[in-house]
Amino acid sequence: MKICEVCGLPKELCVCEEIAREIQRLKVYTVRRRFGKIMTIIEGINEQEIDIKELTKTLKAKCACGGTAKKGRIELQGDHKKKVKKVLVELGFSPDTIEIR
Repeated sequence: MKICEVCGLPKELCVCEEIAREIQRLKVYTVRRRFGKIMTIIEGINEQEIDIKELTKTLKAKCACGGTAKKGRIELQGDHKKKVKKVLVELGFSPDTIEIR
Protein backbone atom coordinates (compact mmCIF):
# COMPACT_ATOMS: atom_id res chain seq x y z
CA MET A 1 0.00 0.00 0.00
CA LYS A 2 1.45 3.36 -1.07
CA ILE A 3 1.31 6.38 1.24
CA CYS A 4 1.09 10.02 0.13
CA GLU A 5 4.19 12.07 1.04
CA VAL A 6 2.15 15.25 1.56
CA CYS A 7 -0.73 14.20 3.83
CA GLY A 8 0.44 10.78 5.07
CA LEU A 9 -2.80 9.02 4.07
CA PRO A 10 -2.95 5.96 1.83
CA LYS A 11 -3.09 6.85 -1.88
CA GLU A 12 -6.71 5.58 -2.11
CA LEU A 13 -7.83 8.10 0.56
CA CYS A 14 -5.52 10.98 -0.42
CA VAL A 15 -7.32 14.26 -1.20
CA CYS A 16 -4.26 16.43 -1.86
CA GLU A 17 -4.89 16.64 -5.61
CA GLU A 18 -8.57 17.59 -5.16
CA ILE A 19 -7.64 20.37 -2.73
CA ALA A 20 -4.90 21.58 -5.10
CA ARG A 21 -7.37 21.70 -7.99
CA GLU A 22 -9.72 24.01 -6.10
CA ILE A 23 -7.05 26.65 -5.39
CA GLN A 24 -5.29 26.75 -8.80
CA ARG A 25 -5.51 30.03 -10.78
CA LEU A 26 -5.71 28.92 -14.41
CA LYS A 27 -5.51 31.07 -17.54
CA VAL A 28 -6.96 29.73 -20.80
CA TYR A 29 -6.23 31.63 -24.02
CA THR A 30 -5.49 31.13 -27.70
CA VAL A 31 -2.47 32.13 -29.75
CA ARG A 32 -1.87 32.05 -33.49
CA ARG A 33 1.12 29.95 -34.53
CA ARG A 34 2.93 29.37 -37.79
CA PHE A 35 0.85 29.07 -40.93
CA GLY A 36 -2.20 30.56 -39.16
CA LYS A 37 -2.76 27.60 -36.83
CA ILE A 38 -4.52 28.34 -33.53
CA MET A 39 -3.37 26.81 -30.22
CA THR A 40 -5.25 26.83 -26.92
CA ILE A 41 -2.89 27.39 -23.97
CA ILE A 42 -3.68 26.50 -20.33
CA GLU A 43 -1.29 28.10 -17.82
CA GLY A 44 -1.04 28.29 -14.05
CA ILE A 45 -0.97 24.58 -13.21
CA ASN A 46 1.29 23.64 -10.30
CA GLU A 47 3.18 20.57 -11.50
CA GLN A 48 4.13 19.48 -7.97
CA GLU A 49 0.48 19.14 -6.89
CA ILE A 50 -1.26 18.02 -10.10
CA ASP A 51 -0.20 15.36 -12.61
CA ILE A 52 0.07 17.57 -15.71
CA LYS A 53 0.67 14.62 -18.09
CA GLU A 54 -2.56 12.90 -16.99
CA LEU A 55 -4.49 16.18 -17.22
CA THR A 56 -3.14 16.74 -20.75
CA LYS A 57 -4.16 13.24 -21.78
CA THR A 58 -7.70 13.78 -20.46
CA LEU A 59 -8.08 17.19 -22.15
CA LYS A 60 -6.82 15.83 -25.48
CA ALA A 61 -9.34 12.98 -25.34
CA LYS A 62 -12.29 15.21 -24.35
CA CYS A 63 -11.48 17.89 -26.96
CA ALA A 64 -10.60 15.35 -29.68
CA CYS A 65 -7.37 17.13 -30.58
CA GLY A 66 -3.61 16.82 -30.35
CA GLY A 67 -1.52 18.61 -27.79
CA THR A 68 1.41 18.56 -25.40
CA ALA A 69 2.57 19.63 -21.95
CA LYS A 70 5.57 21.98 -22.09
CA LYS A 71 7.20 24.24 -19.48
CA GLY A 72 4.35 23.86 -16.98
CA ARG A 73 1.59 24.63 -19.45
CA ILE A 74 -0.72 22.62 -21.70
CA GLU A 75 -0.94 23.33 -25.43
CA LEU A 76 -3.92 22.01 -27.41
CA GLN A 77 -4.29 22.25 -31.18
CA GLY A 78 -7.30 24.36 -32.18
CA ASP A 79 -9.65 26.79 -30.41
CA HIS A 80 -11.10 24.91 -27.41
CA LYS A 81 -11.45 27.63 -24.74
CA LYS A 82 -15.09 26.96 -23.81
CA LYS A 83 -14.74 23.18 -24.00
CA VAL A 84 -11.58 23.26 -21.85
CA LYS A 85 -13.32 25.28 -19.12
CA LYS A 86 -16.24 22.83 -19.09
CA VAL A 87 -13.91 19.82 -18.84
CA LEU A 88 -11.76 21.44 -16.11
CA VAL A 89 -14.88 22.13 -14.01
CA GLU A 90 -15.93 18.48 -14.46
CA LEU A 91 -12.47 17.42 -13.23
CA GLY A 92 -12.86 19.40 -9.99
CA PHE A 93 -11.33 22.80 -10.75
CA SER A 94 -13.29 25.77 -9.42
CA PRO A 95 -15.03 27.75 -12.21
CA ASP A 96 -14.21 31.01 -10.39
CA THR A 97 -10.46 30.39 -10.69
CA ILE A 98 -10.47 29.70 -14.47
CA GLU A 99 -9.83 32.87 -16.45
CA ILE A 100 -10.62 32.80 -20.18
CA ARG A 101 -9.06 35.50 -22.35
